[in-house]
Amino acid sequence: MELVSVGEKTYYIKNATNIGIYKIDDKNVYIIDTGNDKDAGKKILKITDEQGWNVLGIINTHSNADHIGGNKVIQDRTNCTILANNIEKSFTEFPILESSFLYGGYPFKDIRNKFLLAKESVVVPIYNNLPDGLEYFSLRGHFFDMIGIKTSDNVYFLADSLFSEETITKYHLFFIYDVKEFLYTLDYLDTLDGSLYIPSHCEATKNISSLIELNKNKVNEIMDKLYGVCQKKITFEDILKYIFDEYNLTMNANQYVLVGSTIKSYLSYLLDENKLCYEFKDNKMFFKQV
Repeated sequence: MELVSVGEKTYYIKNATNIGIYKIDDKNVYIIDTGNDKDAGKKILKITDEQGWNVLGIINTHSNADHIGGNKVIQDRTNCTILANNIEKSFTEFPILESSFLYGGYPFKDIRNKFLLAKESVVVPIYNNLPDGLEYFSLRGHFFDMIGIKTSDNVYFLADSLFSEETITKYHLFFIYDVKEFLYTLDYLDTLDGSLYIPSHCEATKNISSLIELNKNKVNEIMDKLYGVCQKKITFEDILKYIFDEYNLTMNANQYVLVGSTIKSYLSYLLDENKLCYEFKDNKMFFKQV
């Protein structure tokens, strides 16, 4: 982890999940997300201790395990406040909801892991509780009520609203809960006027236009592939296999629930847009083009 100063009061820690830090005053800071596990939390505390900072609060952009994994160890050691938005607050307080939601039932042991199941922490609503100098704004689509954070230095922390070219090239699919909202969010990002943008899984950048276009193009590509494979009626499991084969991905338990849930979200979007329909036959659900 490397601490980088990007403004008078704004810093971030380079990490697999970038972590924001905002100085409320000379002594106290707020952290934006906490990484994927207790080890990430300990490393964050090591950095803040070295700087002589006291962690007054944590802001979680959303409740995915790789953004709240360090919450508990930091809160236990500092007694800090944790802020989250709407449904994200509930998922952060009760992380079993994430793996249950992704699987669609009680999660079996192999998906009750740190990548899908963080430790519980005590959370309060973000509304009216943000310190001066910070603003939050909606970034729905990737997850239920995901938010971004703008600092007084005109730095935007963009959570998982954008994914890097490396991620898209390697994996092609990134998790989306609501495709329609994700596309709305991409259009909204294009209206921002910041001095620096820090997505959670990309390098900090002064210009996000190409990233927006890259993400939008990949979403549309996947929609076209799903629409195409439904030319003849097909089950969800066969659609999932087709996508894994098409992009040369390897199935495992984590990928099954993450990519599977994402594909269902795409199918829901195509159904709602009246591009696909479904029927039940021989006690199986089939999707097909309208």
